[in-house]
Amino acid sequence: MNRKLFFALAAAIALTACQKKTVEITGTLKNPLSGQYLFLSELKADDIVAYDSVLITEEGSFDFKVNIKDPAFYLLKINQKNFLTMLLEPGEKINMSAAFDSLNSPSEFQGSPGTELIISYNDKLRNTIDNIMAMNKIYVKRIDQPGLPELIDSLDQASQAHLDDINAYTKQFIDDNPQSLASITALYQQVAPDVYVLDPLKDIEYFRKVNESLSELYPDNDHVIRLQQQIMVYNENLKFAVDDLFGTGNIAPEIALPSPEGDTIALSSTRGSFVLLDFWASWCPPCRDENPNLVEAYERFHSKGFEIYQVSLDKTREAWIKGIEDDKLGKWIHVSDLKYWNSSVVSQYELESIPSNFLLDKDGYIISSDLRGEALIQKLELLFK
Repeated sequence: MNRKLFFALAAAIALTACQKKTVEITGTLKNPLSGQYLFLSELKADDIVAYDSVLITEEGSFDFKVNIKDPAFYLLKINQKNFLTMLLEPGEKINMSAAFDSLNSPSEFQGSPGTELIISYNDKLRNTIDNIMAMNKIYVKRIDQPGLPELIDSLDQASQAHLDDINAYTKQFIDDNPQSLASITALYQQVAPDVYVLDPLKDIEYFRKVNESLSELYPDNDHVIRLQQQIMVYNENLKFAVDDLFGTGNIAPEIALPSPEGDTIALSSTRGSFVLLDFWASWCPPCRDENPNLVEAYERFHSKGFEIYQVSLDKTREAWIKGIEDDKLGKWIHVSDLKYWNSSVVSQYELESIPSNFLLDKDGYIISSDLRGEALIQKLELLFK
């Protein structure tokens, strides 16, 4: 090959490689202030690093060029209260339009799918905050008027409905975008100072879901590494919370699920009896091995005031009923939402495996847990002496 041609090709390839790593950001801001600068900073896991600034033209136009190797978060901002969070990827060409005083709500935006996801989520979050603030304005306006307690109850219910809605929206956002770094931003959103959309303990599975997905795709990303570190802390806090919640002397959280006949039966309906709250499934061999012990315990102690409330993690009604029939479990209470490991009881009772059980006293308080075989029989003998 001609040496000049070789070097020309090499230079072209190098130039193309550089161009692919360059992000171009151009846009127009409506009604800009004269002499105002627009700032671009990189948003790292534990710091904000200034990258560049440009003077906005009189017509409101601006442009930036950013050289990046990997996806990264940036802040495009006028000041601390007026900014747009951006998820940039190498090679993107972004064009946007926005009002000068509301960067975070652009009227037009294209060229960066990750940033578009963030904008879409922020629109929903902003709507939620506006609705909750409207509740507060009603309260302030009516604070000296009659019927305030009833009004507060009504406003509380309305506000909680908005919180539940944004919580569900955030979870769906993560489910729909598990491979986008934008999901990390959804984990930490607030509707008010220290009022987070997702609770790291109650909603820990979504923190884990984002971590598991992004750790494979971006193992060296500092935001992903920080998430991994935080989940270690959350897991430790969750361990203490679970110990507190499900330790002896604490009341078992309520369960109300359908029976095989379709009737909703609440755990609290068993009050007045000693109850074994048992989690199992027909597809679980260790559960099936333990079932004969439950049959023996029920036959010996039911007449003395012992009941079994058995919750299945089965997938189908047919498999569930067949398991009940085959193991001769039909004498006690059975419930299930047939959602497998997505059952509501899994997160409610922090189930990591089955079989798992809790022995409750006549008022629903936990006496002991994970009693199997002879250990269950011995505990019941002591209770009924």
